[in-house]
Amino acid sequence: MEVLSPKDSSVASSPFSSPNIGALLKIKVISWSQETGLPVSVHVRIRDRIFNLHKYPLSSKSGYFKERLNDSTDLELPQDFPGGPDTFEMIALFIYGSSTLIDPFNVAALRCAAEFLIMTEDYCSGNLCERFDLYLNQVVLQNWDDTLIVLQKCQPLLPLSEELLIVGRCIESLAFMACMEILDPERRRDQPVVTLEALASQAWSCETVKEIVSQDLWIKDLIALPFVFFKRIIGSLRRQGMKEKYVSPIIVFYTNKWVLSKKTHQFWENSAERIGDDDTNKKVAAILQGILDLLPMGEKASRVLPVGFYFALLSRSLEVGFRSDNTVKLHDQIASMLHFAQVEDFIHPKIGMKSISSSIELATMESIISIYVSSNSDKNHIPSRKNSFVAELWDAYLSHIAPDPDMGPKRFMELIERVPISWRQGHDQLYRAMNTFLQAHPGISQEEKGAVCRYLNCQKLSQEACIEAVQNELMPLRLIVQALFAQQLNTHQAFKECSDSFRYAHCGDFSGSLSSTRCPNSKSQNLGESPYTDGAEPGSRPLSCLLQKELTMQRPEFSRQEFESTSFRIQSLEQELMSLKRNLQWQNISKRTEPISTKTQGMKPYGMESRSLSKKRNPLGQVTSCIGSVNFASQRKYASRLLKVLRSITLFGSRKPKRKSGGLWSKSM
Repeated sequence: MEVLSPKDSSVASSPFSSPNIGALLKIKVISWSQETGLPVSVHVRIRDRIFNLHKYPLSSKSGYFKERLNDSTDLELPQDFPGGPDTFEMIALFIYGSSTLIDPFNVAALRCAAEFLIMTEDYCSGNLCERFDLYLNQVVLQNWDDTLIVLQKCQPLLPLSEELLIVGRCIESLAFMACMEILDPERRRDQPVVTLEALASQAWSCETVKEIVSQDLWIKDLIALPFVFFKRIIGSLRRQGMKEKYVSPIIVFYTNKWVLSKKTHQFWENSAERIGDDDTNKKVAAILQGILDLLPMGEKASRVLPVGFYFALLSRSLEVGFRSDNTVKLHDQIASMLHFAQVEDFIHPKIGMKSISSSIELATMESIISIYVSSNSDKNHIPSRKNSFVAELWDAYLSHIAPDPDMGPKRFMELIERVPISWRQGHDQLYRAMNTFLQAHPGISQEEKGAVCRYLNCQKLSQEACIEAVQNELMPLRLIVQALFAQQLNTHQAFKECSDSFRYAHCGDFSGSLSSTRCPNSKSQNLGESPYTDGAEPGSRPLSCLLQKELTMQRPEFSRQEFESTSFRIQSLEQELMSLKRNLQWQNISKRTEPISTKTQGMKPYGMESRSLSKKRNPLGQVTSCIGSVNFASQRKYASRLLKVLRSITLFGSRKPKRKSGGLWSKSM
């Protein structure tokens, strides 16, 4: 990517139409001879071309020729002359007074050639050095495309183009225009600048990154530059204040194009000089080292870069033979972001590898896991969601490598123990990894099976995994017994919760007498008080609330409209009961006769003949309610019959209950 043949001419590659420079130069030389009567006296040789020129024009505008033509008239310019013969031809045409055609494709070579020939203001006013600088500043550096062209043409002109600050000026100009593209002061952008937020929740994919980078053409232009210029542009972007969430994606896009993409080798093959695989790996390794120096590390990286990108870099570094001391930086960074990873991001051994258990990919993953565990060792005793997630990732990764036929039980146990067992809040992934290992190794003994499965806790298995473990013939007998016991405990707990919920929904906790709605100090109030009674406790539950819980458990499809209708009728019933009690109390006060209990014995509300509705006084002289006067032995029977009445109301829907003319209501009135 950084190597171009010095034979490539910057002038010849210009797409702008131009006259035949060689023919124009010959005409100018002949015209000079005719005007002055002097023949050509200087022979300048560049590579395989010879130019026959006059001494005076050359020495009057070039300090290089003025110094050397005093000794000899035959000169040979060096092989690395900037731009080669074509550039010198244009310089000679300018010396003879012709206008020089300047464009972004040749201005860098012309400026370097003029500097080499010392064509400054000291020898001629308006000399080439000043003219080319003016063109660079006023034309090239004001345009994005022209600046990119000049910067690319500066590569074969190094180090002279660097000394003349052409490279530096182009880089600063590109960085400034990129910052303006981000800021967008004129609001010309239709969509925001691309970032890597979309990749944070999915596995790394080179194709997805290509689709993202295609949204901004200016980013595509930057990642097409040689790395020697690209890294300097990144530094300039940061110096000029571009946020890291915009800078880091540019580095990722560049890395994806030149390091991670499968088309990288094709690029090297299309270079001017074909290079071998070893040289290609060296080039990729050099760029990879530079990328690591540019990437943010630590906590700052986790905010802008997906961990899958670092895994892809690490995988590529293993392929090109990156030195192990250089990968330590990647290991530490991945370990600090491991809880953001997915199992697809992990480095998996290549398909067809003879021994996965001894592969470098598995050893690399073990190193990363060890770094993570050691960095979180002070939190081993504290259950953490982050550590639990990493443990599940590791167990899922073990499921992928467990089928290796060369992996023994002892080696598999070592891999399981890489993550502390206390970190595993759930053992489903661990069970799947063990099951995969047992399926791939059917010949191991029962003792080895027991050793492999000794860390599996059946009480931390989900219901589905526990049932599967019970039916799994590959599991050791001890584990199956534990799974059966855990299943029995789960079933017992489920029945207990269901029973408690059923008892509470139907009859509450009948641990004492049913308290009256008139006795707010009673601690045994279990049937909820009506919201229409005076002095109701905040924690009490009305009958409609009990009915709602019961119907929710029994009939999930019970519609809201039906419930509201039933609840309204229950509330009406409670109001009528309260009205009945008030009427009874009013009659007692107004008549001032014998106790009302003798008159109300014939009243049978809802068929409850044995219930007394008389007004009694407790030892404190307080009046108790009709329900509160029921003894403890009849509480459950009364509550059951009352719930039956409420269910009958529910079944009748919105139809009101029929009232007999001689019933309770007529008597109460």
